Amino acid sequence: MTDPSGELTLDRYHRLIELSLNLASTLDLSELLNRIVHAAADLCLAEAASILLYDQASHQLYFEAATNMETPLMRGLNVPVGNSIAGLILTKREPMIVSDAQKDPRHFKRIGQATKVQTESILGVPLIAKDKVIGVLEAINKRSGEFSVEDQFLLAALGAQAALAIENARLFQQSDLISEMVHELRTPLASLHAVTHLLLRPEIKEEQRTSLVDTMQREINRLTEMSTSFLDLARLESGRSHFHVEQVDIENLLSECAQVMGSKAEEKRINFQVRLSLDLPVIMGDTDKLKQVILNLLSNAIKFTPTDGKIVLAARSEADRVIIQISDNGVGIPPGSLPHIFEKFYRVPETAQSAPGTGLGLSICKRIIEAHKGTIEVESGTGTGATFTVFIPVSGTK
Repeated sequence: MTDPSGELTLDRYHRLIELSLNLASTLDLSELLNRIVHAAADLCLAEAASILLYDQASHQLYFEAATNMETPLMRGLNVPVGNSIAGLILTKREPMIVSDAQKDPRHFKRIGQATKVQTESILGVPLIAKDKVIGVLEAINKRSGEFSVEDQFLLAALGAQAALAIENARLFQQSDLISEMVHELRTPLASLHAVTHLLLRPEIKEEQRTSLVDTMQREINRLTEMSTSFLDLARLESGRSHFHVEQVDIENLLSECAQVMGSKAEEKRINFQVRLSLDLPVIMGDTDKLKQVILNLLSNAIKFTPTDGKIVLAARSEADRVIIQISDNGVGIPPGSLPHIFEKFYRVPETAQSAPGTGLGLSICKRIIEAHKGTIEVESGTGTGATFTVFIPVSGTK
């Protein structure tokens, strides 16, 4: 071990200060977590590092970031609090060094399987912000020798700064989202206020009363949809949306979505066609979240396609990716709106009144597809319909 008064040790303390300042320079949670794990590996001279965040509601630890995490889908991998090294660090609120993880019965081997790294040694510290444990920071496999008391001190110091930075990033995101949410709530709330005021007037006729009640019902449904979408987006942006990775049969998934939305298309006498290639692969992903994307895109297509229109759901395999397309011949998206179509709360001005919505669906779709290391694109023009294309890499999800 290096003498604490030696030059190398002094360099490491200077490096700690430098890394701590770097953490304070961003409020983007995903970027922050990435910086923390790389700083931990750098500071402790370790092969890798990872962060597990604690969810108080479910009393679970979730794998959130690692220097060697190839896909965001690994986020949300559950680590038991009651029977794991990370869980022990969390509950005892104390650092821990494990020299031979493979012989320790508390070692949770699924993390190594997910990151493709054989865990030999672990140095872990609790992440504590304002006397609340929010997670665990771990350095994995000392490059040379074993983790030392000095490594533990440096990682604990980094962890203290990291915990505060994580909480600040979360608070910033929440305040930003809440501000946008409150702004969006004003319109339906103003409508409900006006309707209730009119309903209290004694001269209102029964026909008018029924119409006003219908308006109230629409606005209440809109508020319900908005709150659900808002919670989905908040979880995705905060890193608390947990992906349940499994084998996904794309053909079956798309066929199920087509069956669900087929009746709605039929109600509008829309010609709904499904064209799926026979060679669609099985990929690793979150079935429910991918289904959420396809159902949202199909719902939008039906909403903006007139009676007797046409919608096509197509999918094919190309090289190392799956390509899913949903096309319609509806009202289309004006060129000026295309750059904003995936932004939170954005609604195309020309159709905002005729086809009301929350403006969150496409933003949620984008984040889910990006979590699968894919992309989503749109091509459209006024009156020419729209085509949304989803690209999901096969190799990138394995």
